[in-house]
Amino acid sequence: MGLPGMEDFGLTRLWLLRHGETEWSRSGQYTGLTDLPLTRVGEDQARAARRALDGVHFGLVLTSPLVRARRTAELAGFPEAQPEPNAVEWDYGDYEGVRSADVRAENPDYLIWKDGVPNGEALEHVGERADRIVERVRTAGVDNALVVAHGHFCRILAARWLGLPASAGRHFVLGTAKACRLGWDKRTPAVEAWGL
Repeated sequence: MGLPGMEDFGLTRLWLLRHGETEWSRSGQYTGLTDLPLTRVGEDQARAARRALDGVHFGLVLTSPLVRARRTAELAGFPEAQPEPNAVEWDYGDYEGVRSADVRAENPDYLIWKDGVPNGEALEHVGERADRIVERVRTAGVDNALVVAHGHFCRILAARWLGLPASAGRHFVLGTAKACRLGWDKRTPAVEAWGL
């Protein structure tokens, strides 16, 4: 069923939920595959995220297998979310655990979206993982799907939903435990709501 005032072409909407705060997200450290728990604030944020998703029936709920995303899914009301290995965060390689401000202090022109990460995952590979999720969601035959994942990954997933290069994720800032809804303008992929 579509939203009020919008045409419904039977196309799946993809909702994204970024995990709640961790110690490293609070301090600005790159957190890729390090499996950190939520802080108390992060747990409260995850519980509060329920309001943004309230009343939506999700026919498919996926989560990154990392504990911060799984716990966010659980606290937001989705304890049965299916682990999706493609939804893990960008592997930051040598920058894992490093504060982005420290990287820029050494190299003021550094931008992860254009410079990548030494000995880590190529941005294009993260985009390919996002593409696999987009395909899975679009062929699921459900009205709404939810993916609980990570900051950079959600931003890349949004870009790929729209048919933009993975690097366009730089334009979609998403705070901890914030949700967004990706859907359609008629039959064109579109951002319907951001930062809920």
